[in-house]
Amino acid sequence: MNTTASIKKLPRHFLPEDFAVSTWDALEPYFKELLDRPLDSAEALEKWLKDISELEAVVSEDACWRQIRMTCDTENKDLEEAFAYFCTQIQPFIQPYADKLNRKLIENPHTGKLDQHRFFTYLRNVRKSIELFREENIPIQAELSVLQQQFGVISGKMTISVKGNEYTLQQAAKFLEDHDRALREEVYRKINERRLEDKDALNNLFNSLVEKRHAIAVNTGFSNYRDYKFKELGRFDYTKEDCFQFHEAVKKHVLPLVNTLYEKKRKKLSLETLRPWDLEAEPQGTEPLRPFKTGQELLNKTIACFKKLNPFFAECLQQMDQMKRLDLESRKGKAPGGYNCPLAETGAPFIFMNAAGQMSDVTTMVHEGGHAVHSFLTHPLELNAFKEYPMEIAEVASMAMELFSMEYWDLFFDNEKDLVRAKQHQLERVISIFPWIATIDKFQHWIYEHPAHTEEQRTQAWMDILGEFSSDAVDFSGLEAYRKYSWQRQLHLFEVPFYYIEYGIAQLGAIGMWKQFRQNKDAALKNYMNALKEGGMKTLPELYKDAGLEFNFSPDHIQRLMAFVGEEMAKLDD
Repeated sequence: MNTTASIKKLPRHFLPEDFAVSTWDALEPYFKELLDRPLDSAEALEKWLKDISELEAVVSEDACWRQIRMTCDTENKDLEEAFAYFCTQIQPFIQPYADKLNRKLIENPHTGKLDQHRFFTYLRNVRKSIELFREENIPIQAELSVLQQQFGVISGKMTISVKGNEYTLQQAAKFLEDHDRALREEVYRKINERRLEDKDALNNLFNSLVEKRHAIAVNTGFSNYRDYKFKELGRFDYTKEDCFQFHEAVKKHVLPLVNTLYEKKRKKLSLETLRPWDLEAEPQGTEPLRPFKTGQELLNKTIACFKKLNPFFAECLQQMDQMKRLDLESRKGKAPGGYNCPLAETGAPFIFMNAAGQMSDVTTMVHEGGHAVHSFLTHPLELNAFKEYPMEIAEVASMAMELFSMEYWDLFFDNEKDLVRAKQHQLERVISIFPWIATIDKFQHWIYEHPAHTEEQRTQAWMDILGEFSSDAVDFSGLEAYRKYSWQRQLHLFEVPFYYIEYGIAQLGAIGMWKQFRQNKDAALKNYMNALKEGGMKTLPELYKDAGLEFNFSPDHIQRLMAFVGEEMAKLDD
C-alpha cells in the first residue's frame, strides 16, 4: 500500500530521454522497430510489452497536454491547432501500427506463457481492439476527435451580464442562490437565452457527430453506434437491458424521493409553486453557502480535509500543486466542466474545473481529487495498459471521496448550521442526480437507435424522456423553449458518447463505500485503496469485490441504498 504520494517520471529505456512528440516521421521508427522486433522468448515478449508501454505513455501524455492547454484557453488558436495537428497528422498513423502490434501479441506463441491472471483483462481488451479495428474508420475517428472539442470552443465563449458585470455561465450560477427571487429568475432566463443563441451551432455540430459515429459502427459491422460503443468501452459485465432496468428503477425508487426533497424545499421557501430558479435558493435570512473565495483557498481547505481522511490523499494534491497541475477558477475563454486528466509518463494528473465560490465547487474539487488519488495509486503498475481502469470504478473513486470528505467539511464552514446545510446539499445531490443520469443515458440510447432522426424528432424524443424523469414538484410551465434544448448543456453527449450511465452505477458503489465508512472508517478506506491500486488488472465485479461492494444495480439494490441515504438525511434533520 502506498504511504507516500512521491511520484517520479517513468524512466525511459526505449525512447531517448530528450525525445518529444513532434511529427509522425520522427515517431514512426519506434513503432516500426517494435513491429519488426523478433520475439523468441517469454522474456523478450515481456521486454517488448514494456517498450510498447513506454511509447504509449509518452504519446498519451503529449496528447493530453495538447487537450489540457486547449481547454484552459479555448480562444488561443495556436493551442487549438496543436491539438488538431495531433488528431489529424499523428494519431491516424499510429492506429494501423497499434492494430499490427496487437495482432503480433495475440499471435505470438509465448503469449500463452504470460501470467494469465495478471494479463487477463489486458489481453481481453487487445482482442476487443482487434475485432473493432477498421482502416476506413481512421479518418472518421480523426475528424471526430477534432469536432468533439468544438463543444468546448462554443461553450467557452458564453457569458452574460448581471448587474452590469460580465460573468461566465458557471460564475453566473451563483446568483441562482440569491434571496431575490426576481434576480434568480432573471439570471436563469439570461443563462438559458444565451444558450439558445448557439442552439443551431450545437445542433449542427451534434448532427455531424451522430452521422460520423453511425458510419464507424456500420463500417465495423454493427447496426448502430450504441452496440459498437458498448463493445469499445469494454462493457463486458452488463448489457443495454441492464441500463433499461436502471432507468425504470430510478423512476420507481428514486424519483419519489426527489419529489419529496423538492416539496420540502417549496415549503422551506414558503412558495406556492417551486420553479427551476428556486432549487438552489435558501429562505430569507439564510445566506448562501460560501465555503471559499479563491481557487487557492479551495485547494488549501481540500488538502486539509484530505489530510484528516488519509495523509496520502493530501500529499497527492500537494504534489500536484507543486507541479502546477491545477487550473481551478472559472474565466472567460475557458472550456466548461471539470476533469482529472491522468498523465501517463510523469504520473501526477491534472485537475481542471470552473470554481466560482459555490458549494457545488467543493463537491467538484473533492470529486476530481478522488480521481487524482486513483491516478497516483495506479502509477506504479508496470504497464500503461494496466492503468486503464473501467470508468465504473473510476467514478466510485471520485464519488466515494465526495461522501468520505463530508466528515471533515467543518474546515470549509465556521458554524455547525452551515456544515449541516452543506451535508444536506450533498445528500440531496446524491439522490437528485439519478434522474438526470437516467435521462441522459436513455436519450443516448434513442439517438443512436434512430441515427437518421430529424432535429424535430430529436427534440420530441428529448422532451418525452425528460418528462419521464422530471419531478412533479417543480413547475416548468412556460419554459418549453429552454427545456427543448437543455440536453445541449451536457458535454458528455458531444465529447464522450455513452459515458454517463457509469455515474449512476458508481454512485451506487459510492453509497455502498460510504455505508462501510459510517460503520468502520479505517476498513472502508483500506478497501477503497485496495480496489483502486489494482487499476484495470481485474474485472469490474472483482474490483467492486475488492472494495467490499456488490456489483449490482438491480431495483432492489437501488431501493436498499436509497433507504440508507434517507436514514442519513433524517439524522441531519434531527
